[in-house]
Amino acid sequence: MALRIGIDVGGTNLRVGVFDGLKLLHQQRFQADFSALCKQQPNQALERIIDLLAEQISSVLQQYPQVESVGIGFPGFIDPVTQAIIQSPNLPGLHHAHIAKPVASTIKRPVHIENDALCAALAEYHLAQLAPPQSLMYIGLGTGIGGGLIYRGQPFPGDHGVAMEFGHLIVVPDGRLCGCGNHGCVEQYASAGGVVQNYAQASGQHLSAQQISQKAQQGDVAAQQAFAEAGRYLAIAMAHAAKIVDIQHWVLGGGVMQAQDWILPALRQQLERDLIPVLRGALDIRVSQSDDIAGMLGAALLA
Repeated sequence: MALRIGIDVGGTNLRVGVFDGLKLLHQQRFQADFSALCKQQPNQALERIIDLLAEQISSVLQQYPQVESVGIGFPGFIDPVTQAIIQSPNLPGLHHAHIAKPVASTIKRPVHIENDALCAALAEYHLAQLAPPQSLMYIGLGTGIGGGLIYRGQPFPGDHGVAMEFGHLIVVPDGRLCGCGNHGCVEQYASAGGVVQNYAQASGQHLSAQQISQKAQQGDVAAQQAFAEAGRYLAIAMAHAAKIVDIQHWVLGGGVMQAQDWILPALRQQLERDLIPVLRGALDIRVSQSDDIAGMLGAALLA
């Protein structure tokens, strides 16, 4: 039985899964605030990420020695030729960094690294049982916002590994400063951090996205509006992207979508305003039902 390991690296955690095809056999999750570490000491952060990956993979291999290869979904721009991390806006300081090669030399297995949202997109494509020539766009709303396109059945990373960097579409000219260096990116309005800023601006309180979600469930109007604002800005970006790629199937995932009750109505209303007439009502938009395994599964499939 040929097994694969899929790893989803986030800004604040690391998830590892063992897969037999689409079937999840085993998973582990670790808290690791890579974002904070990268801001302070990028070189040490890179070493820490490599060591932690090798350590956790080695631990899993003791239980599943039949694993043949490993895939890593990483938040950033991945060079499609060299596998180097060109840049990671939410893990600042990592420039042209290599992770796959040193990990592979330690675990003695092939390791493939790809953008985390592209990994999730591939998983959602297979889980939806789509087949070429159908295509799918995935948007993940978490610490940041990632986008991944599966075009006619094939992952589309772009010539430089930066295709579908959805979170960095500018929706507010000269708006909030983004980790990528630009201002007004949708990530600053519709990610977890964006929701925090939306709520702080409306209420004067600085709470976590999870706390804001709890307040929204309790009827806090400012909290509900913070998520609705995220939905509106997300729709503006989606309308722009849809005009370019003309994709029918869209999947929205990530922790922020747990507040879909307030995000989706605002999103759909804004989207119908901003889409060109021929696309109104033509997009199939759904929330991921993958139980947060899409990033791991897609990485395993790419492995």
